[in-house]
Amino acid sequence: MSDADYQALTRAVLGGIELQIDRWLQDDVVDIDVARTGGLLELSFPNGSKIVVNTQPPLQEIWLAAKSGGFHYRHAGGQWRDTKTDDEFFVALSRCASEQAGKALRFAAPAG
Repeated sequence: MSDADYQALTRAVLGGIELQIDRWLQDDVVDIDVARTGGLLELSFPNGSKIVVNTQPPLQEIWLAAKSGGFHYRHAGGQWRDTKTDDEFFVALSRCASEQAGKALRFAAPAG
């Protein structure tokens, strides 16, 4: 994958996460604060816990850090897959966010 393709894919991932959280805030589903600095997205939950989603351009990966652990994802077959378990990124993000928010939350891959 070219660097430009990687950048476009990761921008869509981070933007999609921000958009979903904005929808939840508008619908009063959950109050998650979002801070984005370049390729790093920090989600702060009401209980004080955090999830960090960070792009890793040299490796062409996305890293996810949550209370349950740290995970690395590579783009393969149109999805971001865990480099150890092959779990899909948005499934893992949904699971981690649900655990930390204390309610079921579902993230989905951006369309396109």
